[in-house]
Amino acid sequence: MRILLFTGKGGVGKTTVAAATALRCADRGLRTLVLSTDPAHSLADSFDVYLGSTPTPVVDGLHGQQLDATERLEETWADVQRYVMEVLDWVGVEAIEAEELSVIPGLDEVFSLADIKGFAASGDYDVIVVDCAPTAETIRFLSLPDILSWYMGRIFPVERRLAKVVRPLVSRVTNLPIANDDVFAAIRRFYDRLDGVRELLTDGDTTSVRLVVNPERMVIAEARRTATYLALFGYHVDAVVANRLLPAAVSDPWFDAWKATHAEHLDAIEAGFAPLPVMKAELAQDELVGLDKLRRFGDLLYGDADAHAVFHRGEPVRIRARGKNRVLSLDLPFADKDDLELARRDGELLVRVGPHRRAIVLPDSLRKRDVGAAKMVDERLEISFVEHEPDKVGR
Repeated sequence: MRILLFTGKGGVGKTTVAAATALRCADRGLRTLVLSTDPAHSLADSFDVYLGSTPTPVVDGLHGQQLDATERLEETWADVQRYVMEVLDWVGVEAIEAEELSVIPGLDEVFSLADIKGFAASGDYDVIVVDCAPTAETIRFLSLPDILSWYMGRIFPVERRLAKVVRPLVSRVTNLPIANDDVFAAIRRFYDRLDGVRELLTDGDTTSVRLVVNPERMVIAEARRTATYLALFGYHVDAVVANRLLPAAVSDPWFDAWKATHAEHLDAIEAGFAPLPVMKAELAQDELVGLDKLRRFGDLLYGDADAHAVFHRGEPVRIRARGKNRVLSLDLPFADKDDLELARRDGELLVRVGPHRRAIVLPDSLRKRDVGAAKMVDERLEISFVEHEPDKVGR
């Protein structure tokens, strides 16, 4: 069983890469499902077929799905939606507006998580390919299991007990709707459907994230930030797709500067994401829409490799808690500690190994801390971050 998550900055071509990957898996005889977690769905446009909110046949061995959050809300969230609409009605919101506003932002990501778990557990598919939303939404999507677990463990029981106590008191002085047991039971049932999602998506043998980038400075910078936050939440990136590179066949002098820039950015991609493999895809002559074009694109992207394979094992960057400290661990095979240099600048950790330098974007939880000790442990560089101590005046 394999789950492949594709993400990248909006417009880099991640939907095309995800669609081509899913089609290639199906053509190799694997029962494949491709689904989109992006509210602005374009997966159906890429295949040039209709896709429903449940698995819809595309070709033999391949199903596709585009989630309809409103429809799913009515199916699995009806009690909660009715309560939200009652509250909105109480504050004077018109009925039609209340119905629209009751679709809470972010629910489509929650429903998608439940779907992924359900499809993985069903045994109906060998490969599940997920066309994720742009990177910022993907980070929120993948952090949801942790956030929901924290809420259900700490806040949910308190809210439920408080509602039971407050309901009879409030009903005496106001008609403000207070959530009843049906609402809390609906939340509990839905959370139970998500139980185990994090373990599934952070299992490196089962799930891999693939970052899609273009040879552009801002795109690469965002992908680097995404890689850092994925490491923070324990997700495994097994490859980077450098998409829309200018073909070598383009010889017009007008493109010389663009080709030089692309070559420079490609070097930055390979150096910045090492030791992850970088798969390269040239800019197509026309839109990659339809099964034939997606098949050709998949062949160029993967060559003789199996699209569902694990292309890299291990965690290039890992962030863990160790007591009060936080430890950033960086995979540096064959590095000699005498060749290592560390520096910090503008929210980045600069690591130099001999002539090679790598800049790692630090998450907010590490930016607020001071760099402590650094040491090599089993071919990994471990850097501890300690709590910041403000300068003390008068000592």
